[in-house]
Amino acid sequence: MKKFLALFAGLTAFTVCEAQSIYTLEQMLDSARQNNLALRDAQYDVEAARQQRKEAFTKFFPSISGTGAWFNADKGMAKMDINPSEMITPELGASLATVFPVEALAALSNPISMSMMKNGTIAGVNATQPLFAGGQIVNGNRLAKVGEEVANLQIQLTENEMELTTQQYFWQIISLQEKLKTIGAVEAMLNDIHKDVDVAVHAGLALRNDLLQVELRQNEVESQKLKLNNGLSLVRLLLAQYCGLHDTAFTLIPNTDDVTMLPMKEDHEQALLGTAEYQLLGKQVEAAKLQRNIAVGQNLPSVAVGAGYNYHNLMENDRTFAMVYATVSVPISDWWGGSHAIKRKRIEYQKALDQQQDESELLQIRMQNAWNNVIEARQQLDIAQRSIEQAEENLRLNRDYYRAGTIKMSDLLEAQLLSQQAHDNYTDAFADYQNKVLEYKQAVGASE
Repeated sequence: MKKFLALFAGLTAFTVCEAQSIYTLEQMLDSARQNNLALRDAQYDVEAARQQRKEAFTKFFPSISGTGAWFNADKGMAKMDINPSEMITPELGASLATVFPVEALAALSNPISMSMMKNGTIAGVNATQPLFAGGQIVNGNRLAKVGEEVANLQIQLTENEMELTTQQYFWQIISLQEKLKTIGAVEAMLNDIHKDVDVAVHAGLALRNDLLQVELRQNEVESQKLKLNNGLSLVRLLLAQYCGLHDTAFTLIPNTDDVTMLPMKEDHEQALLGTAEYQLLGKQVEAAKLQRNIAVGQNLPSVAVGAGYNYHNLMENDRTFAMVYATVSVPISDWWGGSHAIKRKRIEYQKALDQQQDESELLQIRMQNAWNNVIEARQQLDIAQRSIEQAEENLRLNRDYYRAGTIKMSDLLEAQLLSQQAHDNYTDAFADYQNKVLEYKQAVGASE
């Protein structure tokens, strides 16, 4: 591990020369938290869920409505004919004859036609307060609260994904930067070998073929350098876009504090309860239960009371009046179809329970697999570190053997290639170990 940290210490000088901006992993994560589009969308979902919960809460209060209408018909909507003579008894007629003249009494014997409500205006304000709705309002509010809790858990998963993606890009860039540094060391070594072989060829102590092999190897290293630079530029662009950075000419440096420490293994059965994935499964069960209760409530009677103030001029006079009322609604014809809806919701609730059990077991398997990957990555890192030491010693010996004339140039160049590969493998193994550690922490819900 000290070897790799020493290499990173040397990387700082390389960084200053190559770019003006230098970022650590934490700085990149902070930038991603502020600018990443997926995380911003998840935050919007949380706010939308919060507004939906507040909307559901308003159902507890009375609903107030105002109505108004004006009409003008071609004839009265209410019409009736009245024959006064039919309502006058002989005794009443005799009494009226003593009071009214004969002409007036004769007029009472003719039918009278009456027409009303040819035009008019109606207006009113009413407030209705539900007293019982089969638990639909209560359960609807609980369901809206579950939705808000789900949105908050989803944002935690989005943060985990953002953190993992950012770190993967980060260590990929670190790996490419270190490989470029290794390429620089290889170029310097090949230049030294080229000088030594060139002198030996001119002195007649070496074949020109040896010099050509060195030059071919130099060309190969130059090609690798071009590919590394192109790859580094591309990953920088990807990380800058992901974290919302406008500057793409930056260099990354790792925080070497505790980067090689093996994390503590958690109790997976206990850790499961604190993971966002498991809590989401619980919310899924809770939501399915509430939806079942709402389906039951839709098939129960609903009771409401109300009050209103109304106005009309249907009888050619302005009239205002207040009233209170109560309503009872029984969904009789819906019971048949409603019973099937309730059964369907019960099935969905049972499916949610089964899925919770199945997914919980898979989450624990995921934790164990992530731990196994950490152990394997650490072992691969240790092997890569030993390989560096062995490859460097092999290169030193082969260089001495070539100078002594006991091996061919191809053997020396092969030793140099093995050394370069050992350094590159260590760089990749180190980056892979950091990612595997984060994946395990996220799997057990311990990621910061």
